[in-house]
Order: sequence, then C-alpha cells, then structure tokens
Amino acid sequence: MDFGVAIFPTDQTIDPIEMGRATEERGFESLWFPEHSHIPTNRETPWGGRKGAPDLPDYYWRSYDQFVALGAVAAATTTLKLATGITLVAQRDAIWTAKQAASLDAISAGRFLMGVGYGWNKEEMAHHGTAYNERRAILRESVLAMKELWTEDEASFDGEHVSFSSSWAWPKPAQAGGPPVILGGAAGPKTAAHIAEFCDGWMPIGSRHALDSGWEQVKRACEDIGRDPSTVELGIFFGKPDREELDTLEAIGVKRVVFGMPQGPRDEVLEALDGLAHFNG
Repeated sequence: MDFGVAIFPTDQTIDPIEMGRATEERGFESLWFPEHSHIPTNRETPWGGRKGAPDLPDYYWRSYDQFVALGAVAAATTTLKLATGITLVAQRDAIWTAKQAASLDAISAGRFLMGVGYGWNKEEMAHHGTAYNERRAILRESVLAMKELWTEDEASFDGEHVSFSSSWAWPKPAQAGGPPVILGGAAGPKTAAHIAEFCDGWMPIGSRHALDSGWEQVKRACEDIGRDPSTVELGIFFGKPDREELDTLEAIGVKRVVFGMPQGPRDEVLEALDGLAHFNG
C-alpha cells in the first residue's frame, strides 16, 4: 500500500516546491494539492455542503493554482507522483484543462494523477456559470472529452455540455490513455456509475466505512457494463495514521492512503511529515 499527503499550497504555509522535495525525500508516493478558484464572500453554502459545518478556513481562498504549483514540484522532484485532490472539473473549461493535465503529465514523465470531484460550493460554481444540479453531468462529459483529446490525433466530442469539432491538441500525456482519473466522494448509484464508466480509481474521504458503504455499488455498476471491478483502484483521502486500521484497509484491497497535513508554518508541516514517514518503511 502506498502513502501520500495532501495540503493546500498557500502563501501562509510551506512553499510547494520545498513541500514536494520533503515529501519525496521521506519516501511518500504522492503529493495532493486541492483547488478552489475563489470563495465568494456572500457564500451561504456550508463547508462541504454539510449542515452545521464550522466556518470555512481561509486557506480555501489562499491556495495557489494547483497545476502551476504541481508543475513547479515536478521540476524539483524525480519520483514523486503529482496529484490533484481534487480538480473541480465542472467549473473548468474541458479543453484547457485537458491541455494543462497533458502538459503536466508530459513534463513530469508520466507522474500525474488526476483526482476529480463534483464540488460543493454553489456560489463559487455560479460565478463560473455552472448550474449546481448539472455539475455531475458536466464532469462526466468533461472527463470523456479530455480522454478524447489525450488519446486521439484528431479529437472531437459532441455532448450537451461539452462540444467541439475535429481538433488537434498536443502535447499528449506521457501515460498511455492519459493520467489516471480518480473520483473522490461517497459512492451513491450515480457516482458509482461514473466510476465504472470513466474512472481508474475511487478515493472517498474517511475510513473503511466509507469504502464498505459504496464499494458494493461500484462493483455492481462495473458488472452492469461488463467491467472487471478489480480494475478500479481503491484509496482513501485523509486516512487515519493508525497501523491497525491501515492493515485492515490493505487487507480489503486499498492501494493508497492519503494523510492530511496541517496548514501551519513550514516547521509544523515538516514535523508532521517526519511523524508519518515511518509508514513508508
């Protein structure tokens, strides 16, 4: 089982380049950067869409662009996998995002993992012209369109939300078929169907319970379209650094656990990395 770490790269915590080097030096498999383009000040949506959630921390609106930050980390590392955790695909232009993802994968010699998610902030989406109730359909079409751009010399796509005629788009990703697409979030029937259709992995937030509650739906969705469920890689975002729980996760097939980092100053982040490094032994 591989271990990664996730942190919002901001101007108030460790520099993302130093974070990348330190993560690689300590033997971690991957580094995950989230994204938010901005946070509207008149936001009414609670944090994560959860009623009663605490106030949103300011690092949500202070984070660097994830592709720019990961590109800088790519230049400073050699083996570390570079991951978005997550890219808010429904708020983005699919063609430009495909270009960014392919460029990062090519520049890093195939080290990019593309974590995607539907998003929760209604006001942020509205500023991008994204209708909240359409975000799942937009994400689906965007990912399918990006896969066309990554793999076809002359790509085209004709969907309800994403559409373009025959086009050239380079560079192509270093990884055959494009970077792995990993969907975050709990798996209900619609999410499970999306995982089966166009994802290489599923990584909910939480623990074994998060997997148990959705994995059966993912398996059924795969079987419904004739896909082998074992081709979906299982992981956990913000896993608990507890050896007994990690051993249990590994036994049920989890391939990757991503630990959350503190959003504090440099020394606090490095101390936290040091405290988790023994799991890589």
